[in-house]
Amino acid sequence: MRRSVSPGVRRGAVRFAVTVVAVLAATGCGGTADTPAAAPSPAASATTDSAVFMVRDPWVKAADKGMTAAFGTLVNNTASDLTITGVSTSVSPMELHEMTMKDGKMVMQPKTGGITIKAGGSHVLEPGGDHLMLMDLSKPVRAGDELTFTLTFADGKTTGFTAVAKPFTGAEESYDPSSGMPMTPGQQMTMSPTP
Repeated sequence: MRRSVSPGVRRGAVRFAVTVVAVLAATGCGGTADTPAAAPSPAASATTDSAVFMVRDPWVKAADKGMTAAFGTLVNNTASDLTITGVSTSVSPMELHEMTMKDGKMVMQPKTGGITIKAGGSHVLEPGGDHLMLMDLSKPVRAGDELTFTLTFADGKTTGFTAVAKPFTGAEESYDPSSGMPMTPGQQMTMSPTP
């Protein structure tokens, strides 16, 4: 026997079904937290930070002991100049260094005032130019090793990056000071080709 349903009840049932389908569609059919409306994950904010400032193509000159340096391109995508005032890594004390002419010789020295990257610009760290100096390795840095560095900005904020060590024979730097004495942080040194 078939029961008769009034048109008002039928319309109410259809509205209820449409409402349920709309709610399920809006909540992703299960209400999981991975919907677009969910809060951003830490990875998303890290990506945003790296889009604002990054170190492009970072690398470290492989060395068994003593001193070596890290290089790359500092990229500032902000609307303000950024100044790096310090750098650190677990395998060595570090300084920001520059190369400059003094008394007819190219000398390496600490970079007074830090390294400034202009708003929307970049600054190259390279052999024979500005670089991040590892002053006294506590262990060898072999080709293929990955080192983690922390840069400190003038406003006290920090950011990290990882660089791969590779052999480098171009420029043939010698980090031995001309006096023949061991190098101490802050001391000036000449940079000359090794024999």
